[in-house]
Amino acid sequence: MANFVFLLKNLLVVSAAVNIGLVWKNMSDEINGKVASSSLRNCEKKLHCHGCLSSNGGQDETAQVSRKQVLLSSTTSFSRDDDDEPDGGDVDDDGAVINLDQTGEETTVVTSSWQFMSYFSDLNNICWFLEPAFASAVTRLHEVVGNAITEGRHIVVGTGSSQLYHAAIYALSPPDGLEPMNVVSAVPFYSSYDVMTDYLKSGVHKWAGDAYKFDKQKPYIEVVTSPNNPDGSIREAVVNGDQGSLIYDLAYYWPQYTPISTPAEYDIMLFTTSKCTGHAGIRIGWALVKDREIAKKMTKYIEINTIGVSKDSQIRAAKILEAVSGSVDDGNNETFFDYSYELMAKRWKELREAVNHTELFSLPEFPVKTCSFSGRTFGQLPAFAWLKFNGKVDDCESFLRDHKIITRGGERFGASKKYVRASMMSREKEFRLFTKRLSEIK
Repeated sequence: MANFVFLLKNLLVVSAAVNIGLVWKNMSDEINGKVASSSLRNCEKKLHCHGCLSSNGGQDETAQVSRKQVLLSSTTSFSRDDDDEPDGGDVDDDGAVINLDQTGEETTVVTSSWQFMSYFSDLNNICWFLEPAFASAVTRLHEVVGNAITEGRHIVVGTGSSQLYHAAIYALSPPDGLEPMNVVSAVPFYSSYDVMTDYLKSGVHKWAGDAYKFDKQKPYIEVVTSPNNPDGSIREAVVNGDQGSLIYDLAYYWPQYTPISTPAEYDIMLFTTSKCTGHAGIRIGWALVKDREIAKKMTKYIEINTIGVSKDSQIRAAKILEAVSGSVDDGNNETFFDYSYELMAKRWKELREAVNHTELFSLPEFPVKTCSFSGRTFGQLPAFAWLKFNGKVDDCESFLRDHKIITRGGERFGASKKYVRASMMSREKEFRLFTKRLSEIK
C-alpha cells in the first residue's frame, strides 16, 4: 500500500508538471515550441518507466474491442406507454441498442488510472490534443466508406460536432471586424444553429437566418447540412456570394442514411460519432479542414474552451470506428452498415404505412440513387422524419403531444408549425408506439 501511495504521488507530480507545460505553451507557442516538445518527450519517458505508456502511442496493448453491441443515435420524438404527461425534453440520447450477435470484445477498451494523464497527444500535429489512434481510425473509416477525402486535410477533434461548429464559425470570423460575421443556413435548418451562434453574444458572429433570404453582398458563413436535418434532403450552398465561407455538416453522410455518391471534398467538413455509430455519450466529433490556418484557429478555440478533448473518449471512439471499418474489411456477410441500413429501411417502410393509413400527414419523397459503397439502389433513409400535417390544425407539435407523441415543432427549424421533426432512432418499443399512435389518429 505504501508503494502504491508513493507511486501515486510521483504520478501526480508528473501530471502537475505536464499541466504547467500547457500554460507555458500558451505563453510562447512559437518561440518555445521545440522546448515544449522536448519537455513532453522527457515526461513521456518518465511515465513510460512507470508503465504508463505503451509502444503504440499511449494505448494499453491489452486494450480490447468488441462489436457485440452497437448504438444507433437517437434524439427526440417518441411515444410513451404510460398515462403520464410527456416531459418537454428535446433530446433522448439513450439510443437504439443493436445486438450484432458477434463474438469477441473488439470494442471494449480497458484503461488503467495512470493512463492518459497528460493534456498533450502529439505536439507535431496542429491539433496537438488529437490522439494518433483516433486520427488513424477516422482516416481508415473514410477510406473504407468513400464518403470524404482525408488526404490534404487536417483532422481537428472536438467534444462532439457542436464544439467543432463553434470552433469553425470562430475561425472564419475576423476578430477585428466592424460588425459581427453573419451566419446563415437554408430553411429548414438544424434547430440548434441559431441558438449556438448567438448563445454567448460574443459580437464576433451573429445568426442571420435563412440563407435563401440573405443579402449576398455582405460577408457571411453558410452552414450546409447534407443530408439535411430535419428533412433529409441533399443540400448544396444557396447564397453563392463573393464574400462567403462554407461549413459542411456531414453528420448523416453515411450509407445507412443515404446513398454515397462521391467522396466529399469541401474546405470544412464536420462529422460525429453520435450519428455515424450512435455513440452520442462519448461526445466525440471531428472536422476535416483543408486550410492550415483555419485548422490552427479551430484548435486554438478548443484549447481555450476546454484545453483539448478527452483522451479516454478518443481512444474509445477509435476502437469503435476501427471495429466498424473491420466489419467491412473482414468480408463478413453482414457489416455494421448493412445491419443499420436494414433497420432504417424497415422503419421507414413502417412509418410510411402508418402515414398512409391516417391520411392526415405527408412525408418527403426522395430520389433513388445507387450507393457507391454498398451497390444498393435506394432513396434517403433519414434519421428524422419531416412530417407535415395536412389538416386544419396549425400547431402540429401540440396536436401530436395531445396524442402522446413527442416531436419538435417546425418553427424551431425556421419553418411552419405545420411541420414537425420526428425521430426514427428511438428504441424499438418507443418506435412501435409512435407508428401505432400515429396510424390511429383520425
